[in-house]
Amino acid sequence: MTPALTALRLCAAALWLWTGALQAAGIQITDDRGVTVTLAQSPQRIVSLLPSLTETVCELGQCHRLVGVDRYSNHPASVRRLPQAGGGIDPNIEAIVALRPDVVLMAASSRGVQRLESLGLKVLALEPKNSADAQRVMGRLGQLLEVPDADRLWRAIDAGVLAAAQSLPPAARSLRVYYEVSTGGYAAGTQSFIGELMARLGVQNILTPELGPFPRINPEYVVRANPDLLMIGARQAQGLAERPGWAGLRALREQRVCVFTEAESDVLVRPGPRMAEAARIMARCINGRGLR
Repeated sequence: MTPALTALRLCAAALWLWTGALQAAGIQITDDRGVTVTLAQSPQRIVSLLPSLTETVCELGQCHRLVGVDRYSNHPASVRRLPQAGGGIDPNIEAIVALRPDVVLMAASSRGVQRLESLGLKVLALEPKNSADAQRVMGRLGQLLEVPDADRLWRAIDAGVLAAAQSLPPAARSLRVYYEVSTGGYAAGTQSFIGELMARLGVQNILTPELGPFPRINPEYVVRANPDLLMIGARQAQGLAERPGWAGLRALREQRVCVFTEAESDVLVRPGPRMAEAARIMARCINGRGLR
């Protein structure tokens, strides 16, 4: 055997061993708990229990792999036809098991993670809270689904947010804004993805950084800050002037209040592929109400 042929056979053997090692390792992804989840191959049956994760799977062109979702996943429209398996807080364990998923995507804070794992299911816990988290999660899902160039999603989002910011006049930078995310007075802090979008648009958040991403805010805090513009969902918008001290707020007196529809709120509160659309919704609010 010639030296060249021997070298060729050694290279082929090394390649075979390397390929076998990769196949044996399968796909390994470390989730937001710090747990490394290993799958023999890219999952073909997926249950998603967080709307932002559902939307990302679909935006990556892999909606057909979803076999079940949570009750709040409603975009794109096709996922509304899928079996529902409860919510992130109260997942329906029996329904999830019956769907025979290769992997379950859910928030790290969900109550059902350990229960599902104890039943032998693979769980990938991903919970984006800020823009960096959202970008990282999109990359993780791209890796899980073996979608090349998953980073294109983030590039499109970043370009869309920049365009929304450029649509606003310099006067927007003087606006002091309060964004209430959900009932109970939970607001968008500067460290949340919503707060970061507000900063990209150039407006000032009345909440201070030490309050965290989504703090529960006392009505008196808003009274003291006296924002120029209120952003709030239709579900929470009833009786604003009846809150303690709110009747005298500048934003209410001058009717500088953006009340988002349920569909708009869904876009705004999900750190997923529609974040550029969220920036455009907020920009329209600022142009239409904040600068009147």
